Amino acid sequence: MRCPYCSNDATKVVDSREAKDGFAVRRRRRCPKCSKRFTTYENILEIPFMVIKKDGKREKFDRNKLMEGLLKAAHKRPIPITELESMIDEIEYRLQEKADKEISTEEIGSYIMDRLKALDKVAYVRFASVYRQFKDLNEFMDELQVLLKEARQL
Repeated sequence: MRCPYCSNDATKVVDSREAKDGFAVRRRRRCPKCSKRFTTYENILEIPFMVIKKDGKREKFDRNKLMEGLLKAAHKRPIPITELESMIDEIEYRLQEKADKEISTEEIGSYIMDRLKALDKVAYVRFASVYRQFKDLNEFMDELQVLLKEARQL
């Protein structure tokens, strides 16, 4: 590792520890030439996950884009951000386990809808209205009727 102060190639590692929940290694280094210390982070190089859109196009999985959608669905609802992050973590875990590193928007949407339905019915309906792209009020009402029927059975 090259020293950022004097460009010496022979720096020494003084300390190493896990960082960022185990996804990086933090190394404290010292340059024997100029005696300055600096920190480096080593991250795991991952293969990008791809999302297969409804029209067949593929794009890189964007955790932030998914979080924005969940935040809109959960707006002013008593859902902790950690719960939303957990949903996204689970989707990323599923992608890591897959051999082809691709996931369809249908699979993502279905998983999120299942989780939201159990977590918060209002957030579920909000997400469903965008995800399922209801064409008219009748489709929306049909979804609400299913929710009401399930609630009565409890």
